[in-house]
Amino acid sequence: MKSLVIGATAVLTALFSNSAFADGETIAVFTKNLTNPYFQAVRVGSETAAKALGVKVIQYTPTKPDSIPEQLSQVEDVIVKKPDAIVFMPVDNKALVPAVEKINAAGIPVVNITDRSAGGKFVAFVGADDYSIGLVVARRLLTAIGGKGNVIILEGVKGSLTSADRVSGFNAALKENPDVKLLTSQTANYQRLNALQVMENLMQSFPSIDGVLAVNDAMAVGAVEALEAANRKALVVGINGSKDAVELIKSGKLLASGDFNGFIQGCIGTEIAVRNLRKQPTPKEVILKAIVIDKTNLAPYETPVEQRVCPTLEQIISN
Repeated sequence: MKSLVIGATAVLTALFSNSAFADGETIAVFTKNLTNPYFQAVRVGSETAAKALGVKVIQYTPTKPDSIPEQLSQVEDVIVKKPDAIVFMPVDNKALVPAVEKINAAGIPVVNITDRSAGGKFVAFVGADDYSIGLVVARRLLTAIGGKGNVIILEGVKGSLTSADRVSGFNAALKENPDVKLLTSQTANYQRLNALQVMENLMQSFPSIDGVLAVNDAMAVGAVEALEAANRKALVVGINGSKDAVELIKSGKLLASGDFNGFIQGCIGTEIAVRNLRKQPTPKEVILKAIVIDKTNLAPYETPVEQRVCPTLEQIISN
C-alpha cells in the first residue's frame, strides 16, 4: 500500500492547475456535525478543491451532532441521488459500515477521510496518525510542566476511533513520565460547552491541576474558559490546529495544538475522488505528519482556512 506523509510546509503555498480537468462531476462530502470548527475546515477544503478542479460539491452533515441515524438516512438519500463520487467521514467507524457497503453496492466510488472505517471498500484513506499526534502533543505538555504534577484528559465521543487513538497516545506519553499523575479521564464529547462544564466539575473535585490534555481544540478552549472563570492556572493542549486554538496560542492562553489538518484532508480527499473518476493515478493512503503547533511555528496557521490554497497530490509527493 502506497502511503504519503505530509507536513505543514506545502499546506498554504500550493496551487491547483485546471488545465488537465474537465467540468461536470458531482462529489458528495460527509462530515460529522455543524458545530466543530474542524469539520467546517474539512468542508472548506472540499469546496476549495472542487472549485479548482471544476466539480460540484454537495455537503451532507447531521443537524444533530454526530447522529448515527441521521447519517444513515443521509446515505440512503445520497444513494438515490447517485453523485459521481463520495468523500466520507463516518460518524461512527463501525456503525456506518453497512451504509458504506450500500454505497459500494450502488457502484459509487468513495474516499474515506479522518476516521478510518472498520469495513467497506474505498478508493483511498486520507487522515492522520491520531496516536502519534496524541503522543507528541502530550509530550509537549508534560515537558512544559517539568515532568511532574497532576493532569486530566478530556476525551471525545465514546466509541470514536479518533478519540480512542489520541487518548492512547496521551497515555503512552504519561507512561514516560512516572512523576505525572493522571487524575481522571472523562468525555466531553468534542464540544466546547461540554468541556467547560466538565472542567468546572473537575476543578471542584481536584484542587491541584497542572495540565489538561484535550482530544480536540473545542474542548481545550472550553477548559481554558473554565480555568479563567475560576481564576485557576493550568497548561492546556488540544488537537486540530483550529482558528480558536491558534488565537489562544498566540495570546499565551493555550500551550499547543496538534496539527490534524481538516482543510488538507478535505482538499486531498476531494482531489483523490476526482482523480479516480478521471482515471488518473492515486495513492491508497495519505497520512499527515504529526506536528505540534505552538508559538515557535504559528505563522502559517494564522491564515484563515477560507483563504488557504489546496496542495495537489503531485506537490505533496515532491515535498
